[in-house]
Parts: sequence; C-alpha cells; structure tokens
Amino acid sequence: MLHIDALTKRFGEKTAVDSANIEVDKPTMIGIIGRSGAGKSTLLRMVNRLSDPTEGSIVFEGENITDLKGAAKRNWQSRCAMIFQQFNLVPRMDVVSNVLHGTLNQRSTFATLFNLYPQSDIHHAIEILDRLGIAEQAPKRAEALSGGQQQRVAIARALMQDPKIILADEPIASLDPMNAQVVMQSLRTIHEEDGRMVIANLHTLDTARRYCDRVIGMRDGRIVFDGTPAQLTTGVARDIYGAGADFSEAATSTEIETLDRSAKQAAEAVA
Repeated sequence: MLHIDALTKRFGEKTAVDSANIEVDKPTMIGIIGRSGAGKSTLLRMVNRLSDPTEGSIVFEGENITDLKGAAKRNWQSRCAMIFQQFNLVPRMDVVSNVLHGTLNQRSTFATLFNLYPQSDIHHAIEILDRLGIAEQAPKRAEALSGGQQQRVAIARALMQDPKIILADEPIASLDPMNAQVVMQSLRTIHEEDGRMVIANLHTLDTARRYCDRVIGMRDGRIVFDGTPAQLTTGVARDIYGAGADFSEAATSTEIETLDRSAKQAAEAVA
C-alpha cells in the first residue's frame, strides 16, 4: 500500500530525515518513537505533503504522492488525514461544526464561505461523535471541552474525510494518562473496525507496545529500528533514545499502574 523510498528532508545544512525507507503492505497501526528532534514529525508532514521532501519518493497504491500538485495534492490530503498534538480546532466554534470542517476539501467556495452543510453530513458528523463517545458535546464550543475530548473531536474531523490513512503527530503528548488511553484506544478501534492505516508519532514505549502492530524507531533523522512491539526491548529502546544504562521506561510511561508504582518507589526511596 505505502512505499517510502530514501525519503530525505534538509533544512539548510541540517538533515531532519535521512534516507527513510518504509514498506507497508496492508492497513497497519504503526507507532514511530524517538527523542524530540529525531525527525518523526517531519516524516509525517512529508507523507501528508504539508512539507516537500528534498529527495526520495512516497508511493501509495501505485500513485507517486511526491509528484502531486494543486487539486491532486489537496485530494491526497483528504485521503491522508492529519491529527495534531494541539488539536487545531476552532475554539469558539461548536463541536459539530469543527467536525464538519473535515469536508472542506470536498465543498464549493460558496458553501464554505456561508458555512452551509448538507443534513446528511451533519447527521454523519454526529454519528462519528457518538462512536467516539462524545455526541452529547456536539452543540458545545470546542474550547469548553477537556483536552481528551478535544482530541477525539479532532479524530472525528479526520474521519469525516473518510481517509485511507490517519497520521497522528504526538496525539497524546498533552493529555493525562486516562485521556491518553481513551484517545489511543479510539485510534486502535478505528484501525481494527474500519481497516484504516494509522501511523502515530508517540513519546512513550508502553503506548507503542500496547496499541501498535509495528514500531519504528528514529534517531537523528534515521530509522534505527523497525519491528514488532515484542522486539522493542529495553536495550533497543536505549539505542533509539541514545540513553545509558540508567534509562528507565517508567519515565516515559502513560500507564496509570506504572506511574503509581514509580511514585510509590520514589516515596519509599525518600523514606
């Protein structure tokens, strides 16, 4: 389905992504991990064509995505939805209208200007919100919702595009552990029930292991690991993060049980 070949992005003398190669032959949930600045976000932005590669190619179902321009490029961005860490919602707009923004690439300039939506789209938006457990929030302003609820609204907006691929750039980085699990389970359910490819940049190893079928590790712009969650050992993680023997997975955990255990151990050490 997706073939990424020698994909490279340079900003002046800095190489953000260095000759990345990824093959995905079926809808899969993939987690990309690595330190800040490893090139994870730049990689996703190139796949979505928010950023142009310096070298290399992206081919999806036989179509060279790196060659697309104008309307063809916008059509690709409809089929390849992007979810961001900061949600990118319109704060003072109601939730259902934010979800309907997922159809903007499919609507006329007139309809967009006057905020006109078919009843079928409105009903579909509410159905998606219901699927994500937040239909009762539909009439509220987005700014009135919690962070976890806002991220689920962002997921609903992505689903309105009916995409083949969902790219999630640190979707749980600003969320508490409980909301992080709700959001990741939502993405996992969408992958399993809809058969959509999901690629998520993640900052926690336990999240990658729990929700993803495949994990890719990046360091200094290069892919240094590509394997199953079971193969993501602590030793491999040290190599990905460039950490020493004192590396602790608990420091990156979103699992409530792990956090509680770490807090207890810290308290016992002080005592």
